[in-house]
Amino acid sequence: MQKKMVCRICVVVVFLMSSLAQANDLNSLFDQVEKLKIERHGYILGAALNQEQMKIAASNPIEANSSDTFKFKDKNVNVVAQKTSNRVLIIYEQFEDATQQEIQNLVGNLYMNFDDPTVLSHDKVVYWAYTKKEKITSIEFDTARQNRKKLDILATVKFISDINIMQKVKGSEPVTGQVYYIISSDSILKFFKDT
Repeated sequence: MQKKMVCRICVVVVFLMSSLAQANDLNSLFDQVEKLKIERHGYILGAALNQEQMKIAASNPIEANSSDTFKFKDKNVNVVAQKTSNRVLIIYEQFEDATQQEIQNLVGNLYMNFDDPTVLSHDKVVYWAYTKKEKITSIEFDTARQNRKKLDILATVKFISDINIMQKVKGSEPVTGQVYYIISSDSILKFFKDT
């Protein structure tokens, strides 16, 4: 009987130590991402929401997919945050039936926020990638790809459009399309299921 009790206590201690280590890893990641200052409409990826943002969150909740998170809308901006720390996990906006001009305006606005992108692809995808220290340039990205070197990407801004961003829309193609951008850190999201 005493052996069983000792075994149970050991299992609980190991579980608690594992949970503490995981929490420390997550907090460290949040701190690293927050230092990058990836900001959109006043929300900073990895940073805790301020009092005004918490009021907006309380007034405009959206159902979250994970019990560890909460989600809300601030005008067009959707934000997902961790319940225990109120730290921002995801920032995104989505637009239905956007014209090519509206898409170009949004991309231009993102360029103003985040500077030149890391990747442009098929005139429908724009991608900014960040390491622990800074944004990865397109030259650094291309060099790493050519050398088959893995980049330690900590956070990203992904912009995806249904229709061409710059190339003139042809007569047979749709005049409007769905477009969205999402700001997140896959490293952090691994700690959350179904976020």
